[in-house]
Amino acid sequence: MSYKENALAWKNSLDENDPLRAELISVTDEGELEDRFYKDLSFGTAGLRGKVGVGTNRMNRFTVGRAAQGIADYIAGRGEQACRKGVVIAHDPRHFSAEFSKLTALILAENGIRAYTFPSLRPTPQLAFLIRNLGCISGINITASHNPREYNGFKAYWEDGCQVSSSVADGMTECIGAVDYFTGIKGLRALDESLEEAYEAAVSEDKIIVLSEKYDRKYLDRIENLAIHKGEELDLSIPIVYTPLNGAGSIPFMTVMKDRGFTNVSIVEEQRDPDPDFTTVGYPNPEDPKAFKMSEELGRKTGAQLLMATDPDADRFAIELLMDNGEYLPLNGNQTGYILVNYILEGMKDAGTLPENGAMVKSIVTSTMSSVMASAYGVKMYESLTGFKNICGLIPFLEKHFERYLFGYEESVGYAACPDIRDKDGISAGMLVAEAAAYYRKRYGKTLYQVLTDLYEKYGFYAEDEPNLVLEGIEGSQRIGRMMEHIRKNPPSEIAGIKVKKVIDYRDGSEDISFPYNKIPGTNALRFFLDEEDTWFAIRPSGTEPKIKFYFYTRQSSRDEAIAVNARIRKAVMDIIEGVE
Repeated sequence: MSYKENALAWKNSLDENDPLRAELISVTDEGELEDRFYKDLSFGTAGLRGKVGVGTNRMNRFTVGRAAQGIADYIAGRGEQACRKGVVIAHDPRHFSAEFSKLTALILAENGIRAYTFPSLRPTPQLAFLIRNLGCISGINITASHNPREYNGFKAYWEDGCQVSSSVADGMTECIGAVDYFTGIKGLRALDESLEEAYEAAVSEDKIIVLSEKYDRKYLDRIENLAIHKGEELDLSIPIVYTPLNGAGSIPFMTVMKDRGFTNVSIVEEQRDPDPDFTTVGYPNPEDPKAFKMSEELGRKTGAQLLMATDPDADRFAIELLMDNGEYLPLNGNQTGYILVNYILEGMKDAGTLPENGAMVKSIVTSTMSSVMASAYGVKMYESLTGFKNICGLIPFLEKHFERYLFGYEESVGYAACPDIRDKDGISAGMLVAEAAAYYRKRYGKTLYQVLTDLYEKYGFYAEDEPNLVLEGIEGSQRIGRMMEHIRKNPPSEIAGIKVKKVIDYRDGSEDISFPYNKIPGTNALRFFLDEEDTWFAIRPSGTEPKIKFYFYTRQSSRDEAIAVNARIRKAVMDIIEGVE
């Protein structure tokens, strides 16, 4: 159907007093109406994600209910045992997250599938951990991660504790596509009348199990067992500032810090509690230095050497470091990764626990400096597609090849330090970074900023730059497609005076450039290697946001020179891309 036919069908199907119907009637701009109804909100390996509102291309109880019903049908198709295993469901602090999570649980229960929920919001990585711990067939989190407040999402996991693989996502997508929004979702009309009453009734009948605090403790204990140094090896009085950005991280993170004995951790009070409007931060993405404004203010008052932030569902994690001049330096995801890779490898080697078969994983768009670092310790660094369904999805592969997973990360401030938590985890990353800061301060009298400087001196002066272009709506999506097609058909032979020596097009899949037996699935990404050591760039559309993303890396004789070379490469590439209308 056309977008107009879709809109009319929704108008005719929604009850007269339904707020969604009133919202639909209020949409008078044709472009906006088209954007809401020109397609179904796509279900991919990251699940659903979109703006909240009426429409097939929006997050609402019908699109969420349709996804829940489709997943229920997919699980039912795998037999009674899969249904008995059940599904664990969590949510973040966003508008409608709690309601969507209860709706999802109820729809699963209506389909004879046991649902596990939490009494309030929980971090995404805790959900990922509990899937395997509870023996569930699947997991669902209602979250839009770091997106602006207008967004929400529906993230699906499978029984291995990872976000659904492409094959599982394809099967779920087929089932979801067969569900009618208004007649195909079991019990939806009844649930509309009293969601809370229906939910409480299902809980009382044991169709929905609300998990106790015991399951919070299981997750936190597993994180705390990742500790490399403890007690007197650490300066636990190091001044630290943390902000959960009004998300799910506050209680678990501060609990871990207390359990570990840290005595000087300050939290940004205005950002401690959940706030679906993210009033004090606006865009709740710790990758954006603007999110640290209030942390910097508190850091100056407390003399903090380290500022840390997690996003609304506490899977992303970023830091700022106190420099020698007294200012705070925002680190990109690569730089935080360098610190963690070094701390884990150095610590395990000193403790005599570094395995001979150790392996780490980074994404194809993450700096190769960490590969050099891993190699120096005799550890393999594998590559995967972006996203932790791919990074953590390599854990079974590594186990099959008798290799021990030590750490995985990507440049977009995501880190996975535990093989039992198969998604990025801001809580465990924060604990390890705080531990590293306390360790280096106690043993060497150094700040993490000085440690990072030492790493550049030791392994080479790398520069990292990850800009993006935001292009929203239908026209934006189409222009992103034209940009990718243009550079794919017209690959440059040189950039900023440097010869392009190799191009990898991942559209049809590729081999890992370091380990050919590790096959990388197909994706819409291009990677250009230049005729200078460790100098390359990559381009890919975002899978969850209306963006086209760019990644620029180089290694030079000084950090300043590396930054300057990267800037020239960036300008040359962006001139090509932005010239595509």
